Amino acid sequence: MIFVIAIGSLVGLIFIYDVFIQKHSPILHNFPVLGHLRYFLIEIGPELRQYIVANDKEEAPFNRSEREWIYRSAEKKNNTFGFGTSELIYGIGYPIIKNAAIPFPEEKAFKPKNDETLIPCLKVIGSAHKREKPYRPKSIINISAMSFGSLGERAIKSLNIGAKLSECYHNTGEGSPSDHHMQGGDLMWQIGTGYFGCRNDDGSFSLDKLTKKALSSPSIKLIEIKLSQGAKPGKGGILPGSKVTAEIAKYRGIPVGKNCMSPNSHSAFSNVDELLEFVEAIAKSTGLPVGVKGAVGKIEFWEDLAKRMKETNTGPDFITIDGGEGGTGAAPLTFSDHVSLPFKIGFSRVYKVFQDTGISNDLIWIGSGKLGFPDRAIVALAMGCDLIHIAREAMLSIGCIQAQKCHEGNCPAGVATQNKWLQGGLNVELKSHHFKNYMQSFRKELISLAHSAGYEHPAQFTADDIEFSTGVNRFSTLDEILNYRRDEVSFTTFKDYCN
Repeated sequence: MIFVIAIGSLVGLIFIYDVFIQKHSPILHNFPVLGHLRYFLIEIGPELRQYIVANDKEEAPFNRSEREWIYRSAEKKNNTFGFGTSELIYGIGYPIIKNAAIPFPEEKAFKPKNDETLIPCLKVIGSAHKREKPYRPKSIINISAMSFGSLGERAIKSLNIGAKLSECYHNTGEGSPSDHHMQGGDLMWQIGTGYFGCRNDDGSFSLDKLTKKALSSPSIKLIEIKLSQGAKPGKGGILPGSKVTAEIAKYRGIPVGKNCMSPNSHSAFSNVDELLEFVEAIAKSTGLPVGVKGAVGKIEFWEDLAKRMKETNTGPDFITIDGGEGGTGAAPLTFSDHVSLPFKIGFSRVYKVFQDTGISNDLIWIGSGKLGFPDRAIVALAMGCDLIHIAREAMLSIGCIQAQKCHEGNCPAGVATQNKWLQGGLNVELKSHHFKNYMQSFRKELISLAHSAGYEHPAQFTADDIEFSTGVNRFSTLDEILNYRRDEVSFTTFKDYCN
């Protein structure tokens, strides 16, 4: 009886609040108490669609089949699918990888003793500009930029230990290297417009601080200057104040609990020539290879960059092209949906500019933007990529459920949050092995696809090996669509690149 009275009193109080006190919602005024059901259903709408309403191929950004392949790979479960494809293979834009009549024999393939799935990069980063510390990645698949701040400490540790176990490298994101990144995995230190980890008190760039930190951390192998990213090109990074803990504030040099807004452009340079000087100053001071990352919009910058690089024989050792479909960073909806070109378009335009200039083969090309699946990686490699960066797929491998709460700091899986309670369920040892398993499964399929096409290494794919559906009963090769073919790959034997 007491319980019934308590419930009745609560309903009565809600009724009074909805009708007489609150002023913001006509729904609650006109339909007191019941109106709250609408907002509750809106709140759990993504979960309802994910588990009940949407079919296996319907959701975005990753559908259920894609997520299931990653989850199964991460947990070393059967990740094969039966009863044929459910894809619309005649649909416009659908890719087909052409197999060879006589595949490359798997028994003749070289298998590194420490990890049979390792696929080394065919190029050495920094060799063209004779950097003091050139670097050949042992894996052509690596972890893309996700900061400590956007991800929690346990997620960062899981990914870095996973990077060590799978011998790939780990991009720090613009939040700078933290102690959580120092778990033994190789690092690419990304420098954004906020210069976190290498900034003066006024927010300007400090070469001395960068050099000191880079030289004191043997894990740091590469420096990446972020011009822009696919999630929000032309807009600075956004880290909500709810995620700015005392520890993050220490690493970044910012106030605790306040929104961290990176500027939308760099203060250390404002044109191509100043960018080239900036790159060379960092490379000379640290000895490390230095590259740039950008989402592609207007092409004039890239034309000017290629021209000045050829004239001066200076500039970045690698270029990372991020597609507009990328998206680990919080961003306004219009930026996420409408600003910057998608990966295939953006990459092809920039690559062709450098190819026409005659220096594309001097660079290492990195692709980023929803490429964490073997078929997409093969297409990117055939377009000219030497390396692939993955972000959201890496998050999924360590437990992300695509709740799309990253920007709120309430990630239920404990990945994209600083909430200690929510992070409590993320087992670092287990999740680091899950990432390793996903990475190894990914690379194993890449190797199998290469063998199927008659190659020993996936980077041997050319644009002629890929066809896209371009109409009813019509397929076109990738080079016909792109109007270029990637530079010829110098390849001897797989073993030669595994030292």
